[in-house]
Amino acid sequence: MPKLNYKIITHIMGLLLLFNGGFMLLATIVSYIYKDGVTLQIMLAALSTMFAGIVIMFLTREHEKSINKREGYIVVTFGWIFMSLSGTFPYLFSEAIPSFTNAFFETMSGYTTTGASILNEIEIVPKGILFWRSITHWIGGMGIIVLAVAILPLLGIGGMQLFAAEAPGPSADKLHPRITDTAKRLWLIYFGYTAAETLLLKLAGMDFFDAINHALSTVSTGGFSTKNASVAYWNDQPLIQYIIMLFMFLAGMNFVLSYFGFKGKVQKIIKDEEFKWYSIFIIAFTAVAALIIYFKADASSSVIDHPMVLGEAESAFRHALFQVLAVITTTGFVSADFTVWTPFLKIFFFGIMFLGGSAGSTAGGMKVVRHLITIRNGILEFKRTLHPHAVLPVRYNKRAVSKEIVFNILAFFILYMLSFIIGSLVLGMLGLDFETAIGGAASSLGNVGPALGKLSPVNNFDVLPDFGKWWCSFLMLIGRLELFTVLILLTPFFWRNR
Repeated sequence: MPKLNYKIITHIMGLLLLFNGGFMLLATIVSYIYKDGVTLQIMLAALSTMFAGIVIMFLTREHEKSINKREGYIVVTFGWIFMSLSGTFPYLFSEAIPSFTNAFFETMSGYTTTGASILNEIEIVPKGILFWRSITHWIGGMGIIVLAVAILPLLGIGGMQLFAAEAPGPSADKLHPRITDTAKRLWLIYFGYTAAETLLLKLAGMDFFDAINHALSTVSTGGFSTKNASVAYWNDQPLIQYIIMLFMFLAGMNFVLSYFGFKGKVQKIIKDEEFKWYSIFIIAFTAVAALIIYFKADASSSVIDHPMVLGEAESAFRHALFQVLAVITTTGFVSADFTVWTPFLKIFFFGIMFLGGSAGSTAGGMKVVRHLITIRNGILEFKRTLHPHAVLPVRYNKRAVSKEIVFNILAFFILYMLSFIIGSLVLGMLGLDFETAIGGAASSLGNVGPALGKLSPVNNFDVLPDFGKWWCSFLMLIGRLELFTVLILLTPFFWRNR
């Protein structure tokens, strides 16, 4: 293997810091508009980050302009870490979150679109900081790396290796032969959804500041809210919740299908197997949850701030659909505390934390396509036992899936479950009870947000000891980057030059 090109890796880190500082300037503007008292602090954070990025880029300006797959993995992993480290500056400089551990947890939760928070009183946090918090979701949703892919060719650097490492799913469908144009089209759709949701939420009666923040969080499937009660704050305004549900559904879809939809190629969406099963799962799970809420759940004790009347069909349906979408798409918004909707529904929602949205979406989790291919391969194993000489390939969208992809998906499942088990054990060793430990590990790894036990939708992650916050931050990172991208860096053979 060729030697690693450390100069280009460091140069790209500088570029990412420059991007991060630029987004912090947006939070500075918001802080200035709302006169929240922390404008200078956020500006200092932005300028510090941008200065560090410029210095790094200047010192590494003379580098070989080529990047291979190994360097791509390093850039993606350390890019997210550098972004998260610098992303703590607005919290620390403003003292909105004075603890570095807490600030790093909040920032990593933002960039990985997990939405787990350590803040107990969100509504007293300065608006500029709340906006920065939502922006970290928005940056992380599509991936700062994909944004960089559109810029790197200007520096004479190809971006395919980065896109391959960052692409959220077992394969990356391309909209256009050139990877740069693909990244630009994805960002255009992403920005369009954000603008559309902001407008609709404002028209539905939400304050503009709340509207843009919730749009940033929804389209990125993040889950940070500007209210202590999350979206339950608007339980008496169903239209607002239905708008958020629509965009959670769209954000959990493969963005390539959104592109086809805008091009009028609706048949491609209808024929896509992952989209079909993604929709079926949501409909089926909502029906189960709604029926149990309507007939059995003590719904009045499960809704935050605003009561939900037991026996009201629309209310039962809305909260069931909202929470199913929030968990499957890993957005993590809360309209009610699903952990008190009977023991069955508590286990039910814990189970669907492992499902995830579609490949090519901003959602976390395992992804629907991986479940489909794993189940189909399992069924074929029965047939192969009876007909050992038959050629029985796994098919997806009417095409045979290569053995390499099937093996990769099976390896991913094993690694995912091992990560979940080890993650739970570590949290258990820190003194957390069984429900909290498995809930925290599943939620962090799947980038879901709310969990079980002491980390339920009505609580937050501030109850974790400091090491627990660092551990959950690590689980968020490997979950967001789909395990292999980060864990391959922990193998000794990755670093060997020969």
